[in-house]
Amino acid sequence: MGWDVWLLLGAGIVIAAILAVRVAHRSGLPSLLIFLGFGLLVGESGFGLQFENPELAQQMGLVALAIILAEGGLTTNWNHVKRSIPTALVLATVGVGISVAAVAVPVHLLLGMDWRTALLLGAILASTDAAAVFSVLRRLPLPPRLAGILEAESGLNDAPTVIAVMLLSAATSPSLGSALLLVVFELTVGAIVGLAVGPLGVYALRRIALPVSGLYPIAVLALSFVAYAGAVLLHGSGFLAIYLASLVMGNSRMPHRAASRGFAEGVAWLAQIGLFVMLGMLASPSEMPSAIVPGLVAGLILVLVVRPLSIVLSAQLVRLARVDRLNWREQAFLSWAGLRGAVPIVLATIPWAADSVAEGTAKFVFNEVFVIVVVYTLVQGPTLPFVAKLLGLSTPDEARDLEVDSAPLEELNADLLQIKVPPTSKLHGVEIFELRLPTDAQVTLIVRDGRTFVPADSTRIRIDDQLLVVTTAACRDPVERRIRAISRRGKLAGWFGELGT
Repeated sequence: MGWDVWLLLGAGIVIAAILAVRVAHRSGLPSLLIFLGFGLLVGESGFGLQFENPELAQQMGLVALAIILAEGGLTTNWNHVKRSIPTALVLATVGVGISVAAVAVPVHLLLGMDWRTALLLGAILASTDAAAVFSVLRRLPLPPRLAGILEAESGLNDAPTVIAVMLLSAATSPSLGSALLLVVFELTVGAIVGLAVGPLGVYALRRIALPVSGLYPIAVLALSFVAYAGAVLLHGSGFLAIYLASLVMGNSRMPHRAASRGFAEGVAWLAQIGLFVMLGMLASPSEMPSAIVPGLVAGLILVLVVRPLSIVLSAQLVRLARVDRLNWREQAFLSWAGLRGAVPIVLATIPWAADSVAEGTAKFVFNEVFVIVVVYTLVQGPTLPFVAKLLGLSTPDEARDLEVDSAPLEELNADLLQIKVPPTSKLHGVEIFELRLPTDAQVTLIVRDGRTFVPADSTRIRIDDQLLVVTTAACRDPVERRIRAISRRGKLAGWFGELGT
């Protein structure tokens, strides 16, 4: 086929994938499943397009994951995740180690895999997927601390997982002590590079007046990849570097920050579509039946035993260290919300492309991982809202960011919040002045029954109202806490000791 035909086919797939996102959003399905379906449709068992190049898939997949992590860092609100970082770090390091061992042992005993392949499968499945977590959980009204743990974990655990898979796929695996030292070295280098490039990038963008505003988003993404490539050249973790650099830039006051986030989000969606379609084309449905039973068994172990075990043990560590305390309901939700997505499938291409792993074994591992991701994402993704509600963790009254693509709010050092009043909220009947918000915050607009108006101090809030609150950045946290408190206990929340935390 000529290039024009390939271009038309690629554009058609992207448009179809964009339309499919709305279907996925309404159904609660992670969009990755639809994108994988497109790949299977145009692949060897569908339209017959052949793609059997694990080396190219690995390289393209790692670049796409870097883009997704950059977008995740740029769009993550530091105020929401900073309390969750200690717990997320434990889950992304100790939790990953527990997951690798807890998968390897039963897989070796029940499925008869040799120890190296069993450990390799455990390492591949140890990472939760940033794209799946961001796309599903950011639509769930979860408490900020819980959502922050899941977001930060998915952004941080890719780095140690990639290192582990690379080590297990090498021709000669190092000793356990050497492997641990190498992991620590690579993570340290990655963290240093990311935390150096991020602030330097913000400093440069603040002082260099670019002639066109559209250049700023491109510069931000390029700086993220400076961190990634720089860390890799220094034998560090590029994934950790790009996530931390992007996190710093996304939460700093820099020109056209909102536009940069929007651009990164669009590029990340394009990377997701291309990545999942490519992985779907790489898969061979005719070879999948032999991997179904082992995949279902390994997936069952992962979901019902390994993930809960890693959560419980990690929760005990953070409790003993007195940095956080997770109750049983939060631990249960974290156990069920460990979504796997493109990351395990991309990682499964690493041993497939390596000469040190037998091609038949590596291809079987790839097929097994593909089955696990598809089946258990299909089970877990749509049920997350129900599980959150069942555990009493759904909080539809939480204030949410409203995306604003303009500069004035950034120049004023202000934030715009959107609060939707759910049926069970005690905000109903409260007058605007009774909110007693800080003096640097103001309810500027109410959307009610499709009508928009500016409220007076005596305006009573009703069920299903949407409030737009403008607040200075310094007052944002007190505003959110006050609104949560009133929503839970009413306008006398302070008398009941409700602080909205």
